[in-house]
Amino acid sequence: MIRRREFLATGAAAVAGPTLARAGTGLVRVRLSTRLGDILLELQGEKAPATTANFLRYVDQGRMDRGTFYRRSIPPGAEVFDYGVIQGGLQNDPAWVLPPVRHEPTTRTGLRHTDGAISMGRRAPGSATSDFFICAGDQAYLDADPSAQGDNLGFACFGYVVEGMDTVHKILAQPVSPTAGVGAMKGEMLRTPLPIRARRA
Repeated sequence: MIRRREFLATGAAAVAGPTLARAGTGLVRVRLSTRLGDILLELQGEKAPATTANFLRYVDQGRMDRGTFYRRSIPPGAEVFDYGVIQGGLQNDPAWVLPPVRHEPTTRTGLRHTDGAISMGRRAPGSATSDFFICAGDQAYLDADPSAQGDNLGFACFGYVVEGMDTVHKILAQPVSPTAGVGAMKGEMLRTPLPIRARRA
């Protein structure tokens, strides 16, 4: 039987720009609105400047409004939807994605994949574009781990949910297609993707 952390680690892998607004603190709030409710994010621009600036380009240019929450990954057989990840973005739509952002590992930023963390989906380090995921529950295995074999740079956490974890849990509970998706994502794609409206808060 696959342990749930191994299951979610496999699934999460299947997901530089202008400077931040000159406000000084580097903390920027963004509201993601969906038909199931809102998610208020606080992005850590001082600790993860490249990743935060990349996400804000999608927000400020209206590109993220063409995105959806399209996937949720939970442990097999889960009946309580309080642990897993939800994934959103543009799914590499060439008409709307921007050039990839450089990777900012958690060993550099000091941020961690705890409950409510928002992080960039990627394949190889430095390949992230628009797609992101939000953690429900602490998931330290997504952090960089220099002692691990192979690609041990983890994912680029760049902020946290400050309001709306109830919405995250609702998305985790959405029905999925049993056949859509490939590889680790098969059976995890939402039957009805949720459109996103993203604005600075």
